[in-house]
Amino acid sequence: MSRITRRFAALKADKRAGLVTYVTAGDPDLALSYQILKGLPAAGADLIELGMPFTDPMADGPSVQHAGQRALKAGITIDATFDMVRRFRKETGDGETPILLMGYYNLVFQRGVERFCKDAAAAGVDGLILVDLPPEEADELKPHARAAGIDTVLLTAPTTDDKRLPAVLKYASGFVYFVSVLGITGTKSATEEAVRTHVARIKRHTALPVGVGFGIKTPDQAAAVARHADAAVVGSAIVDRVKAGLDDKGKPKPDLLPGVFAYIKALADGVRGIRKV
Repeated sequence: MSRITRRFAALKADKRAGLVTYVTAGDPDLALSYQILKGLPAAGADLIELGMPFTDPMADGPSVQHAGQRALKAGITIDATFDMVRRFRKETGDGETPILLMGYYNLVFQRGVERFCKDAAAAGVDGLILVDLPPEEADELKPHARAAGIDTVLLTAPTTDDKRLPAVLKYASGFVYFVSVLGITGTKSATEEAVRTHVARIKRHTALPVGVGFGIKTPDQAAAVARHADAAVVGSAIVDRVKAGLDDKGKPKPDLLPGVFAYIKALADGVRGIRKV
């Protein structure tokens, strides 16, 4: 049983949804990025998505794009990202919080799929979310990910109809990521009724947990998602808090880390305030 599966089982036993937090590896610099990663579980993150910066992030909105640019300028690489995860596991002693890498397939393909999966697993990575990998091409990834013990979290959208869903779910493990609005990250928000309807429809096709992301900015919005999904996923709004902690020259202010963690705690409180029956 993977860390991701264990965590969702624990959340179910606790009768609540989880909070999945996204941060960009290397943003705003490698040292602070690690401090953010290290502090996420204590702030309330149940699962962590660590973004892999890429030069052509077609699904990312302005917030995540700018974070990626800051990280690339700071010298982030795939090896440095693996090192962050490895250091997190060793220094914190946290062997339970799932960490997923989120990004684009080019980064996996360039390294070599088998090597990437082995290196990721050795570092302590639990899952991959590759936003531009369609299920028709997942045969390239899934056997190597499975052999390394890494879950492959696939994305569905409002346009993924009942005919299309089985093709997506065939390769999914860990959980299903429902992109609740069409378009790039961090721009629009879905209504609670739309989230309820789509989550119910997805659950008719799979026993996997369903996480819902894109457009969640407030504790109330996170709570609304938690009423219906197994997890609320927050990314761009957290990245915006990192940026807010930088001065006009891009240097970190003293309140950067406290500001980020306070925001995540508020989101977590919103999610945890919703009890499941």
